[in-house]
Order: sequence, then C-alpha cells, then structure tokens
Amino acid sequence: MKITEQTSQQIERAIKKIAQKMPATTEAAIFTDIHLRVTQESGELVAFDDEDQEITRCVVEQWIDNKDENFYDEVAAVLRKELHRVHNVAGDLGIVKPYSFVLENDDKESLAELFVADDDTVIIGGDLMEGLDKELDDFFNDLMKK
Repeated sequence: MKITEQTSQQIERAIKKIAQKMPATTEAAIFTDIHLRVTQESGELVAFDDEDQEITRCVVEQWIDNKDENFYDEVAAVLRKELHRVHNVAGDLGIVKPYSFVLENDDKESLAELFVADDDTVIIGGDLMEGLDKELDDFFNDLMKK
C-alpha cells in the first residue's frame, strides 16, 4: 500500500494527540499498551489505553472501504513506518516503560506489535523473535561441529 501524504499526516496527528493526552511527567501512568484499532470499512483509527478508554480517533480516508485481503498487514507496515518516523514522540509518553503500540482489528483481536519503548531502547518491527529458532539451531549445529 503506497500511502499518501494526507494519510501520513493523519497518522502523525493521531500519534501526537496520544502524546498530548499522555505527557511525560514525574508520575507516569500505569499502562502497558496503546491499542490502535483500525476498522476496514470506515477507515477509522482509534487509540485506546489498557482500560479500553478511548484516547483519540481519526479517519484515514485512504483506508475507507479498502477491500484488500492483506489490509491489516499493510496497515501494520504503514503504522510501523509512521511510528518510526515520529519515534521521539511515540517513545516518550507519560507511561511506565516498557510499553507497546499494538494493532488490533475492530473485534479487539491483537494483530501485531508495532512499537515497543523501554527506557533507552525502542524496538520497531514485526515479530520480534522472527528467525530466532533458525539462528539458535545454526548456533547449536556450529557448536556441535567443534
């Protein structure tokens, strides 16, 4: 999915609204995740805290009535890219670290971990353990050869 400048701006504004509602303070809120729910039919992007309280919402016009079978995979990639672009904002919320941005569908099913912020570490990516089994097997096989 090629995102438009308007889509990029809409997502950035939503992330900044989350940051405005959760400013970095001396007493951080006790949440572990920011849940981003995307509705394929309406193009709506809604952010919730752990207690299912709405933080902010916007409509991403490019996503309205998108019928792509891999819609959520494409949205996850777009959101990761945007979170990476504004990581200085997304990684400095007034939330106890570590915390994550998680993509959910409109049935509240977790689809992807988009961004993890921990004190000095920010992890942006898909499956954080992707390829780990193969790496460990290769490492073990290499050790056994010696």
